Amino acid sequence: MAKLEICAGSVESVLAARNSGASRVELCAALEIGGITPSAGLIAQARKIEGIGLNVIIRPRGGDFLYDEYEVSCMEHDIHTCKALGADGVVIGALTADGDIDTTVCQRLIAAADEMSITFHRAFDMCRNPQKALEDIIAMGCHRVLTSGQAATATQGIPLLKELIHQADRRIIIMPGCGVNSSNAAHILQETGATEIHASARTSVESGMRFRHCGVSMGSPHNDEYARKETSEAEVKRIAAAITLL
Repeated sequence: MAKLEICAGSVESVLAARNSGASRVELCAALEIGGITPSAGLIAQARKIEGIGLNVIIRPRGGDFLYDEYEVSCMEHDIHTCKALGADGVVIGALTADGDIDTTVCQRLIAAADEMSITFHRAFDMCRNPQKALEDIIAMGCHRVLTSGQAATATQGIPLLKELIHQADRRIIIMPGCGVNSSNAAHILQETGATEIHASARTSVESGMRFRHCGVSMGSPHNDEYARKETSEAEVKRIAAAITLL
């Protein structure tokens, strides 16, 4: 049976993923910018939830994947924290200015992770040569790659995803992600031959605040401060059901 990973940004979302059939979560903060490293407190609380794997994204900021020495040191420290808190794996990625895999940086992060599971994240989708990048990632010893097939969605990326899975030849797991939902998850798996898939399965949750000061925003002026995105148990169940027989 194919494995389902859910991108989760809170303890509430980790519980929803666990309760509705996911095998693992990728724990992130700031999902609206593609995810950055969550706080130690969130990692610790998520680790208390039994019955689901816990991988943590290691990304110090949004934007590109070209990192300076301060950022690399920050990521090493965050990986040590993840290990100390009992995470199963970390999700890493770094590129050179020319769009290749930054193997020097990545090898430092992998060394910090020691025996933890290593996923290379969607920095892969921003590299200039996916075939060469895949070989570099395999050579470094990563366990999987999260990718949309360098397309806007995993559905659109099916041709490259299929090619990458053939190239990988079971040396590494290629995990499709981006725009995955209950209506297309089975199709993506069937067309590509993937054995794992990644989804956010989020829905809007209304704030419990009774007093509301409208017209003031903590971020973008268009943000709704009285709604947030959380993992939908119903949608995770639908995805899990759709891929159960694959």
